[in-house]
Amino acid sequence: MRKEPRQARSRATVETIVQAGARILSDEGWVGFTTNRVAELAGVSIGSLYQYFPDKLSLVDAIRHRHLDDSIAVMRRIRADGVSPAEFAAQLVQAVVAAHSVYPGLHRVLLDEAPSSEGYRNPSSAFEIEYLSYYAEAVATYRKRQPNPADHVAARVISDAIDGVIHNAARRGAVADPAMQRELVRLITLYLGEPGQIRES
Repeated sequence: MRKEPRQARSRATVETIVQAGARILSDEGWVGFTTNRVAELAGVSIGSLYQYFPDKLSLVDAIRHRHLDDSIAVMRRIRADGVSPAEFAAQLVQAVVAAHSVYPGLHRVLLDEAPSSEGYRNPSSAFEIEYLSYYAEAVATYRKRQPNPADHVAARVISDAIDGVIHNAARRGAVADPAMQRELVRLITLYLGEPGQIRES
């Protein structure tokens, strides 16, 4: 962003711009995504948009980061403590699907059409560290121990599996498919719920 919003009104303006951009990407794709179109839908002047976003690539980055923020917020609300693997998996899949259903076409465009910055999903970023730690803690919870290096490897496997299924479903317009959701819940449940069948070196 060109300028960090400090006042509540400025933050509301930025939020409106980001939401308008996400809607246009979802409904019209990268071809229909222009700063003029975003400003029009957001109900702000093009000058107000450029005050915060110097070009549409910076706006796309903000939309991507908002998606990551929404994803991590969902995960923070769902914990493995005190629930069975099946319950945890069902809650997680339901929440992740809901997050990807607000703008159903957005994720296909972000994955396949819109350019991305080099810093997107940086493996050393605070997001990635928290994201993988979340899954490592869930794995360790069901293996009844503190997270160890093997659990962090398992975290990468399960997070990549979930991301792959959800994002490919988004590409196909099938995020809301209940059969896909059931199978993803089954996959997570089996992976988390049967640690005794996993040989560790």
